[in-house]
Amino acid sequence: MSDVFSLSDCDVVGFDLDHTLCRYHLLETSRLIYDSFARYLVEHKGYDKELLTLTPDRWDFCFKGLVMDFEDGHLIKLAEDGTVLRAARGTKSLSTEEIVQHYGKKQEWQHFNSLKGSFTRSAKYYFYDNYFDLPGALLSARVVDQMLQSGNQRILDFWKDMMSAIDHNYNTSAFKENTGTYFPSVKKDPGKYLQPCSEAVKAWLRSLKNAGKVLLLITSSHSDYCRLVCEHILGKDFEELFEVVITNALKPGFFSQIPEQRPFRTLVNDEESTEGLPSLDKPGWYSQGNWAHLHELLKTMTGQSEPQVVYFGDSVRSDVFPASCYGNWETVLISEELEGEGAQTSDMKSKDADAEPLEKKGKYDSKNMKTPSAPSEQWGSYFVDVCKGLEEEEEEGSLKYTWCCHSINTYSTIAIPSIEAIADLPLDYKFPRFSPNKPRTTGYYPRPPESLLRMSENSPRE
Repeated sequence: MSDVFSLSDCDVVGFDLDHTLCRYHLLETSRLIYDSFARYLVEHKGYDKELLTLTPDRWDFCFKGLVMDFEDGHLIKLAEDGTVLRAARGTKSLSTEEIVQHYGKKQEWQHFNSLKGSFTRSAKYYFYDNYFDLPGALLSARVVDQMLQSGNQRILDFWKDMMSAIDHNYNTSAFKENTGTYFPSVKKDPGKYLQPCSEAVKAWLRSLKNAGKVLLLITSSHSDYCRLVCEHILGKDFEELFEVVITNALKPGFFSQIPEQRPFRTLVNDEESTEGLPSLDKPGWYSQGNWAHLHELLKTMTGQSEPQVVYFGDSVRSDVFPASCYGNWETVLISEELEGEGAQTSDMKSKDADAEPLEKKGKYDSKNMKTPSAPSEQWGSYFVDVCKGLEEEEEEGSLKYTWCCHSINTYSTIAIPSIEAIADLPLDYKFPRFSPNKPRTTGYYPRPPESLLRMSENSPRE
């Protein structure tokens, strides 16, 4: 395999939609998602209405890459070897002594082997890997706080209510029926939550198409929401850019192997056909489906027995891992955490947020609210952290790569903060790719995260 990656070598370029092609205003969207879940718990399940009140400082807790362990209500941050780097019960951080007491001297999480290398769902834990459910980590922790205060130790009991809250707001009929809180809010004011693609990104997409690349859009969003988003960020003629659009793809299941593969279905007025298709014989807009049938179509469209495909996505679990391992595709991870370490996000730069009168901000203050992609005071860096044991000095400890950092390095070809970051580059630009034989800092564009750079400076082998 070459040490570099270039888009010019690819026959097919595929994209996830949310937080990949479409960038959200993270602050506004995170507030909306939290409110969507919290309102459901309060109004439909009888939870304490205190959950609806949220001060800006609470958002420091909101951090991607955490795992909730249902058995004890802990949220944990893992090292690449399964060591528990940090943990919290509810929103309260556990001390090193408490971590060792619960996880043993080696601080090992017992379910790590079932999670690593497969990212499978479990009845024993939940991995927070995308911004659409990330505010649920904060809400879940606050629910645990309330349960502990009331003396209720049956932590797992609330999780079925959280799943109901997610389904209530995100199920495939919610957009059409205008139910829940999330979809009605986005439909009413899409510009508040969705960032239109820049002219540079639009021109980049057209240049890919003009260069003869087959463009795909594969999203787990339903077709009606996908259409609203794409029309807002790309324009009403967005379908002209993509030869194939696949909605309700239910990733990572889209990449499942036989016999779990779902058939493709056609759409009429955003309604799926009842009968699945035996194969794909032409480009178009489809729902559900599977990688194997898509692969056969791509072979026909490109005239290649093994078309070279690259897929852009923001989720290690749903996009990068399955596309790399099962589809054998090149993968580009969109990691907004790269902006969080060394560059402000567009949300943080927004003059509108700074200019908003205090009386209109209500319970949220954009100037004091941490964007979810930024490093956290409570959780540290997304990429590296210090592991402290009882026998180590107070201010010292061993530096470790996080499991998320390891997964990026293992399953991604390259990682970038946004498509915008590469839109002005020529299509034959050669990106150094991730490799087990290269320093961990290799593979990030335009530069590695600050925490990785600092760690490489202090580690001779890097």
